[in-house]
Amino acid sequence: MDALSEAFRLIITLDSDLFEILWLSIRVSVTALVISAVIALPLGTWLAITRFPGRKFCILLLNALMGIPPVVVGLIVYLLLSRSGPLGWLGLLYTPSAMIIAQVVLITPIIAALSNQVIEHLHQEYRDTFYSMGITGRRAVAAYMVDARYALTTCILAGFGRAIAEVGAVIIVGGNIDHLTRVMTTAIALETSKGNLTLALALGAVLLTLSLLVNALVIGIREYAAKRQYA
Repeated sequence: MDALSEAFRLIITLDSDLFEILWLSIRVSVTALVISAVIALPLGTWLAITRFPGRKFCILLLNALMGIPPVVVGLIVYLLLSRSGPLGWLGLLYTPSAMIIAQVVLITPIIAALSNQVIEHLHQEYRDTFYSMGITGRRAVAAYMVDARYALTTCILAGFGRAIAEVGAVIIVGGNIDHLTRVMTTAIALETSKGNLTLALALGAVLLTLSLLVNALVIGIREYAAKRQYA
């Protein structure tokens, strides 16, 4: 109980170490999310409305990559960014940039696969109408993304929830360096192993609160979209 009460004291008093870790976690995850959304949403939409040889394989690959182990992603990015790797000259290993790259690789397939499912359903409903109006290519992609904006927002939030809770990939490429690459998940693992339950509990409470907020936003957006549909 003493550790729990002390953990809440750290949160209430805006402990500098805690909020430094929190800010880095949010900055890394939001940056990765923006980059992933820019790539994944058009990709998922394009795969849903375009027919070409190998399309089913691409969708199958996206769905398979949704479940790729984070440590594998971390290992791949590590090999790319290490000194002997093809991108080693950039000097990004053990920096927040490396963590962002790992999260982008991890959550882009998730957002792309989910958005593909959303647009695929929408395309079946509006395909003939769009063809008759001559709306194809980029115009069709943009139109579908606007029409499905609420559902796509939930896909993005799902990606954020995955990114903010990630530990395996970011600890491999980030190194969990104090005041540089230490985020909430890696700090919780470290502080727990050290027996410092106070900071671990405080970070865990913040992380749990963020997860609840993301889920609440998803539910709220779905309910709002449903009301708009039947209004």
